[in-house]
Order: sequence, then C-alpha cells, then structure tokens
Amino acid sequence: MPTPKTLRLILADQLTHSLSALAGIDVNNDVVLLAEVRSEASYVKHHKKKIIYLFSAMRHFALELKQKGYQVHYTYYDAQDNQGSLAAEVAHRKTQYGCGQVVCTFPGESRVHQDMLSWSAALDCPVEIRADDRFIATIEEFSTWATGKKQLRMEFFYREMRRKLNCLLHDGQPEGGKWNYDADNRAKLPKDIELPQNTQFTPDTITLEVIELVKSQFDDHFGDWEHFHYGVTRDQALTVLDTFIQERLVNFGQYQDAMMQDEPWLFHSHISFYLNSGLLTAHEVVARVEQVYYAHAQDPSQPAIPLNSVEGFIRQVIGWREYVRGLYWFVMPDYVNKNHLNATRKLPEFFWTGKTKMNCLAQCIKDTKEHAYAHHIQRLMVLGNFALLTGLSPEEVNEWYLIVYGDAYEWVELPNVSGMVLYADGGVLASKPYAASGAYINKMSNYCKHCEYKVTVKTGEGACPFNYLYWDFLHRHRDALSSNHRMGMIYRTMDKMAPEKLDAAIADAHTFLISLDE
Repeated sequence: MPTPKTLRLILADQLTHSLSALAGIDVNNDVVLLAEVRSEASYVKHHKKKIIYLFSAMRHFALELKQKGYQVHYTYYDAQDNQGSLAAEVAHRKTQYGCGQVVCTFPGESRVHQDMLSWSAALDCPVEIRADDRFIATIEEFSTWATGKKQLRMEFFYREMRRKLNCLLHDGQPEGGKWNYDADNRAKLPKDIELPQNTQFTPDTITLEVIELVKSQFDDHFGDWEHFHYGVTRDQALTVLDTFIQERLVNFGQYQDAMMQDEPWLFHSHISFYLNSGLLTAHEVVARVEQVYYAHAQDPSQPAIPLNSVEGFIRQVIGWREYVRGLYWFVMPDYVNKNHLNATRKLPEFFWTGKTKMNCLAQCIKDTKEHAYAHHIQRLMVLGNFALLTGLSPEEVNEWYLIVYGDAYEWVELPNVSGMVLYADGGVLASKPYAASGAYINKMSNYCKHCEYKVTVKTGEGACPFNYLYWDFLHRHRDALSSNHRMGMIYRTMDKMAPEKLDAAIADAHTFLISLDE
C-alpha cells in the first residue's frame, strides 16, 4: 500500500532546515506549505519592517527548499486563491494536492496551537503536531522543573540549562567560580568610545518586491519601511552572528545595559530576529560563543573574550529566552488576563508618534519606529518603566510590544511584558517590579542631557516625571508591594521622607497623569 502523501506546514517563525515538521520527508511525494496569510499578518498591525523581514525570509527559505528538491507550495499574500488563514490554507492545499495527512511543528503562540488542535476533525485526516526541538528545554522539562515550586526564578532554571549543555562548566562547576556575572555588566558608555557599525545588507529583488507589497497593503501599520537592511537568509543571519562575535562580543558584557542618544545598535548582537524566526538556533549560537571563549586558552594568539561578556550573552539565550518560553506554556491560557496591579490607563498616543518632551521615551520610540528594534534595557527600563509607573493597561501594552518589535511573538513577548515589565502576574516571573526613577536612566545613558526636564529635580516645575511617578507608584501600591522582601528597603526609605516631599510627588504625579489621560 503506497504511503499517503503528506502536507508539511512551516510557519513564518519556523524557517529552519532541520525543523521537526520536515524530518523524514519523502521529497518525491510530500508537499511543503508556506503561506503569507492575511489573518497572521494583520491579527495585530505588525510593524512594517517585521512583515518585510518575515515575508522576505519565508520566500528565500522556500527557494532554498526547492533547491534541495522539495515540492513546495508557496501562497503569496496577494495571490487570488489565498485562503486568508492558516486553517483554510491547510484545508485547501490538502485537497489540491490530495494529501492524506498533515504534519506541523508545535507553534509559538497559544491561539495557533488551539486552532491546530481542531484541524484533524475539520480535515477528517491525521494531523501530527511535532515538538519544536530547536529549544534547549522541552515544554515538558520546564513543567517538570516548575511544578510544585513556591517560586519560579530564572537563575535556577538557567543553571539547569548550563548543566544540560555542559556549557561554561569545569568539572561540573561554573567557569570562573560564579554562575552569573551580571554585576559586571552595568557600565555606562564612555563619551569617547568608538562604536561598531551594525551589520547591514542591501535588499535583493525578492526583498524589494516585498517592500512594494508592504507599501501598498500595509500602509496603515506602524513603523517605517524605508532603509530596510536586515538579513533574510540563513547565510546572512550567520554573518550577523559571526560579526557580533568578532567585533562586539568583547564589549557586550559591560555595556549591555547602556543607552546612548541616537545610537540604537551599540554592542548588542541583533540576532533576536534570526533566532526567533529560525534562521539561527540556540544550540549553534551558544556553541559558537563558547568555542570562541575557550579558543584563547588553547591558542593565545586568538582574541581573549571576557567571561562576563560570554556568560552574559549565553544567559540571555539559554536563560531568559528558554525560561520565558517554558513559562509561557506552563501558565497559559490564563496568563494573558493577569492584571495584579489593576492597571487600566489607556496607552498614550505618543507611544505611536514619539512626540513627547521626555527625551528618553522619544529616543526609544524613535528607534522602535525606524527599526522595529530597541535593546532590552530600552524596552524594560524606559518604555516599560513608564508603562508600569503610569498604570497602563496590560492588554494595550502587550499589544503594543507585539506590534512594534520584529522579534516579538507571543511566547516571548507576553511573559516579558506582563511579568517583567508590568508585574501584572504578581511575581510569577520577576521577584519584584522593575520600577525606577530618572536616576537609573541618567546612570545608564546620556538621554537626560538632551531632555527638557531636569533629572536632578524631584518635584515641581521642570522635574523629571520619572522622579515623582516613582514615589507615587510606590504609594499607590503599598498594600500590594510592601510585603515583598525586595521592596522593604525602598518602603523604609519612603517612610523617612518628609511628608511634604512625598505629598508634592503625589500631587505632581496626579497632575501628570491627568494630562496623560487628556
């Protein structure tokens, strides 16, 4: 009896040749489906550059599969027979090619997974959802680790991932004697430091065609389409990774939290686009960085990379990235509705326009609008800090982050925003709210020097809004936060403040928030 023809679906964030959905493929029989469907492109109004990147990367990936001899059906966004959704595309192409079964890889978003679970009955055929083995930890491993714990903390999960990979370990102990070198990674950029150029590529014919499509079909979406320069193939993604290792990794650690006026790229890797879409995998990224670190010990002529840079980078990949993915599937679907601090304020208009007198916010929104990118401290301690202090709605803030960043998919966006940024989960992900006054932003950037407000002024005319919003936030949420052991010192400091100073901060915050609502 002949083997039934299989339809193998690949999603936009699964552009990996070793993808589980492709394992065991019969190249003479099976059909690979990639589709630019309207429902996925517009369920939120994704940044124009995110759509350009994904559509172009998908088209390049489909060509690579064809070159390997695979039978590929590619549904273009403007094709007349585009069915408009993943489910409808799968149903239509299954019938078109006479496929008796469907194989796909576990998706990155709960809503897509729930949809996939209904396909078998709707299609009247087997639908196999295979595990996504591109991650270090399986969903089941995280669940086993997390179940029964009173508190979930990334640091301890990260150590398990280090042990699983035998990464930066010496006789079972962490390299250098410590698991975490984050304390060494908080330096401000020197004024005269020479910054490296980020890796850029000239759009080819395929990308130029996608740009024209986005200009015509997604004109009302957020962000700029001009000056698109991201890689859209695996070879280009590897070039970005290798260039980072050669030119920026040495300084990445100490300056990873720093920010600078009109300088969005700094010493960061800029590989999250490629990791989260599948052009790079966590395994190979970690292996390459670790190999470079040990190369110097074996051959002193090779460049020496500081351990704090290597460990700090690897922690982001197999620590935070793996942790938020595991947490997402562990706590969904209820997690999406968490609002521990009862935040309800609407997202201000300037989050879309960047038109605000607060220079740090204007800078980060400008970077986001132009590049669909901002590094993690811009997202957490400027944009996120403002959203936390002003009580912006988790629903609206989550949607904004999902829209504006090219590396955003719900599995990585939701835990970072609801847990890390907004403390909406009440401490499931983070041990305390990441609230800060203007002093932190001034310490880690030169934004304040270019601002109309004065970071050294706490209240009154010309005061940095972060200063009084910080104390007002602590005052408003004392009942919810004062019992947190990491907040005790802060509340003791607030209790020592002169009553008139605290009253002034609360009054200024009240005035500011009224103006924000208006």
